[in-house]
Amino acid sequence: MTAIQDRMPHNHCYGCGPDNPDGLRIKSHWQGDECVCTYTPRPEQCAGPTQYLYGGTIASLIDCHSVCTAISNYYRLEGREVGEGEEIWCVTGQLTVNYLAPTPIDRDVTLRATIAETTEKKTILDCRVFSGEVQTAAGKVVAVRVPPDWK
Repeated sequence: MTAIQDRMPHNHCYGCGPDNPDGLRIKSHWQGDECVCTYTPRPEQCAGPTQYLYGGTIASLIDCHSVCTAISNYYRLEGREVGEGEEIWCVTGQLTVNYLAPTPIDRDVTLRATIAETTEKKTILDCRVFSGEVQTAAGKVVAVRVPPDWK
């Protein structure tokens, strides 16, 4: 199954862009009403204690996964596949992160995003971050749809 990000043309974003070789290069997929991303942290993404993932990386993961979920949803609402026809882009209007527990850096993290509300110009999403079965963070993202000439 091709990831949402791999169908978004000309995406150089640090968090989600497949065209950025130095970025996080996350991969998101729909599973029913939830969009899921599994990410393998890198050792240099550590917090002060090297066994935990840096909070800024967690915020970036929540941000990009959620915004890509919103973009994909706009394509779905228009009856198109991601990347088909005129490009759809969203930007982050608001990002709130609650850190619930330290996130171990030595194992994959899983992000689960759901859409709370969608209008013509914005989508509000909830995103939960897990390390194994333990939820370590929760985010709320407002993704704002921008006109095609934004890019």
